Amino acid sequence: MQFHAAVFPAASSADPAASTAEAWHFVFVGGRLLLREQVLSPQPPALFEPVQGRRHYLGRLDERDCWALQLAEAPPGFEALPLRAAMMTLPEPLMQLAGRAAQVLEWERTHRFCGVCGTATEALAHERARRCPACGQVCYPRLSPAMMALVWRRTAAGPELLLARSPGYAPGFYSALAGFVEAGESLEDCVHREVAEEVGVRVTNLRYYGSQSWPFPHSLMVAYTAEWVDGEIVPQAGEIEDARWFPLDGLPGIPPRFSIAGHLIRDQVAALSEV
Repeated sequence: MQFHAAVFPAASSADPAASTAEAWHFVFVGGRLLLREQVLSPQPPALFEPVQGRRHYLGRLDERDCWALQLAEAPPGFEALPLRAAMMTLPEPLMQLAGRAAQVLEWERTHRFCGVCGTATEALAHERARRCPACGQVCYPRLSPAMMALVWRRTAAGPELLLARSPGYAPGFYSALAGFVEAGESLEDCVHREVAEEVGVRVTNLRYYGSQSWPFPHSLMVAYTAEWVDGEIVPQAGEIEDARWFPLDGLPGIPPRFSIAGHLIRDQVAALSEV
């Protein structure tokens, strides 16, 4: 019952010694990913010339170099789509690389100046980092871990899932609970705290499910299942619009498999259906 992410080459900050004739280009304009006729396909490197920042080498996929870069405007024949919508159209390896590219470019955009002394930072050649030439502060791409918890319980009528919706969700959609890990907190501590804060119940039997990079803008989602111990649902004001128990055969709209939440809920339903 694990969420398996696609495997692709590890990131490298160093440019390849010899570039491939065609490459995967994850090109962004104003935070939007460029696609041609809703498709991402290998293109000659000369087609794209970055005018903001620089190219970032991501490794190789299918024997082709992978690059992230930022443009001021889309070249003829390309359409700039919101990252979430674009990622939903891509096969999993390209979806993950698009997310990696977006995070690298966002890191570069937000770390052009030192957060300690304000001096313009410089890119390091041997690793993906930016260094302040004045005070020596080094900045790496930021990662914000967040837990996800799918709470379930046993009833005489059968297992039920606790799903909730935030005010910004599409009408009728519910998902698992989620929240960011705080300083000094373990992932398990975060699960217990967030579940208690968001819906007012206590849980036990935490089971790790899987993780997913979530580039909105730089999260790492770490998913668990957890069994209800006690407590009545009390939605957290301002955070949770509604939360309730759902039988396995009566679920509301849930996230697509594009996200780990979609995998988590569907796989837990399958697992509990066999109990």
